Amino acid sequence: MSDAALLQVEGLAISFGALQAVSDLSFSAAKGRITSVIGPNGAGKSTLFNLVSGALKPQRGRVSFAGAEVTGWPTHRLLRAGLSRSFQITNLFFELSVFENLRLAAQVLEPTGRALLPVARSTAARDRAEELLGYFGLTAKATQLAGHLSHGEQRRLEIAMALACRPKLLLLDEPTQGMSHGDTQSTAAMIKGLAGELTILLIEHDIDVVMNLSDHVLVLHQGAKLAEGAPADVRENAAVQKAYLGGVH
Repeated sequence: MSDAALLQVEGLAISFGALQAVSDLSFSAAKGRITSVIGPNGAGKSTLFNLVSGALKPQRGRVSFAGAEVTGWPTHRLLRAGLSRSFQITNLFFELSVFENLRLAAQVLEPTGRALLPVARSTAARDRAEELLGYFGLTAKATQLAGHLSHGEQRRLEIAMALACRPKLLLLDEPTQGMSHGDTQSTAAMIKGLAGELTILLIEHDIDVVMNLSDHVLVLHQGAKLAEGAPADVRENAAVQKAYLGGVH
C-alpha cells in the first residue's frame, strides 16, 4: 500500500450469475482526501461499497485498509478497525429519538467490559452523541423521534451515526439523494469540512457536488474502471462524456 493511501483495492471482482458486477477493479483512496465514485445506474458503485465494507466477500482481488489486508472481514470487525459507512436508503431507528439513534451508534466506543452496565453509564457514547448533535445542527431535535425529521435532517442524522464510532474512513452512499438544493449545499459543506483527519469515499449522483467536493474521482462503467483522476480531468475525459456525463447535462 502506498504511504499516502488509507484504502487500496487491487483486482477486485464479483459476479452474480452471468452478471459481472465488479470486474478487476483497482484504485486507492488517499488519506485525508475525498474520493468520489461515479457512473451510470448499474455501474457497480454500491456493489463496490458492499465489497469494501464487508457486506459482500469478493470472489477475486484484495482490499487493504490502514496497512492491513482486510479482504473478506465482516462489517463489525471493519467498524472496530475504523471503517464506517452510510447507506443509499435511510437506515435509522425511526421510533427512537435523534439522541438515542446517535447514542446507540456510538456504543462501540464503550470498553467491552462495560457492555452489561446500564445505558445511563455509557458516558463515552453519550458524550459522542452530544458532540455530533452540535456539529450537525440537530441539538434542538435531540428528543424528537427520528421518524419525524425532515428528509434532509434524516440524511444528516445518518451521516452523524456513521461518524459516531470515530472512523478513519467513511463511506457515504449518495448522502444528498432526495434533498432540496439548500439541504444539498449545506450537507456538501459539512462533508467537505470532515475531510482532513477523516478520509471519505463517496458515491454521489449530483455531478456538481462531486466536482466541487472531490480531490479524486473514479468513474465506473459496467463494473469496470472507465477513468480516474482529478475532477477537472475526469469532466473533460471523452470516454466519460460519452458513457455518463453527456447524459447528465
